[in-house]
Amino acid sequence: MKKIIVFASGSGTNAENIIQYFKNKEIAKVVSVFTNNPSAKVIDKAKKHQIPTEIFSKEELLDKKVLQKIQEIDPDLIVLAGFLLKFPEHIIQQYPHKIINIHPALLPNYGGKGMYGIHIHRAIVNNKEKETGISIHYVNEHYDEGGIIFQQNVALTENDTPETVAEKIHELEQQYFPEIIYNLLEKEIG
Repeated sequence: MKKIIVFASGSGTNAENIIQYFKNKEIAKVVSVFTNNPSAKVIDKAKKHQIPTEIFSKEELLDKKVLQKIQEIDPDLIVLAGFLLKFPEHIIQQYPHKIINIHPALLPNYGGKGMYGIHIHRAIVNNKEKETGISIHYVNEHYDEGGIIFQQNVALTENDTPETVAEKIHELEQQYFPEIIYNLLEKEIG
């Protein structure tokens, strides 16, 4: 069975969705949740599903302590689901094409440092965009610049607010993120 590690910094709705999706699948399961935020709600969600959690500091991420923990688990895939720190090169080099992220916009637009969550949705509304969407991509050493695996768009109206855009994006994330992870793992087997 394939092993998935999920990294998250906040509420953990995507992490929990992935955990639930793979709970009864034979291909893979989430074996650990890593977070840099000791008060993140993702910790409670992981506990609810009996998934071990690793809480770490930014320094531990950069000084290879987190890499050691990852290597002990030996995952087949590392999934960033609302993880807000830049992923360090030394981990990316150890796991090429094994780390993916979901971004709440259609990359390459609205990517980069500081572009996350409501900041993105506000920029999209302010720019009167006609559509937005999600991008699932490989992680490289630059924010939101890794190869795109999957994108799905959603139409916007002039009445959309950053909050309604967030709701539309959340629906896309919940629907597609676990499926794309499944497809990646299945392709790797086949």
